[in-house]
Amino acid sequence: QVQLVESGGGLVQAGGSLRLSCAASGRTVSSYAMGWFRQAPGKEREFVAAISWPGTNTYYADSVKGRFTISRDNAKNTVYLQMNSLKPEDTAVYYCAARRMLVTITPNYDYWGQGTQVTVSS
Repeated sequence: QVQLVESGGGLVQAGGSLRLSCAASGRTVSSYAMGWFRQAPGKEREFVAAISWPGTNTYYADSVKGRFTISRDNAKNTVYLQMNSLKPEDTAVYYCAARRMLVTITPNYDYWGQGTQVTVSS
């Protein structure tokens, strides 16, 4: 089993930055693809970013491309999401996810964290 704990969320003004972290425990996730998803009130959970297990391939939703960066530190069993130029429409609960197989932008992940709230004020 893999446990994922997100941190780093909070309240920020539009144009600001936040860095989310996702710490994994239970087993190493160095061979797992990792993803970030988000869910705004009244909306479905949507893909934000994903990274392959060696960290060589990254994928982004069009809405965040150029503003968000996903990265991982396999030695720390941690994945990050650097979010810059934040907009009010980025407000959501952000979830980290781990997948034993190839990276995907679909929600087909094996393990999920409980989420961290990001609120961007205008």
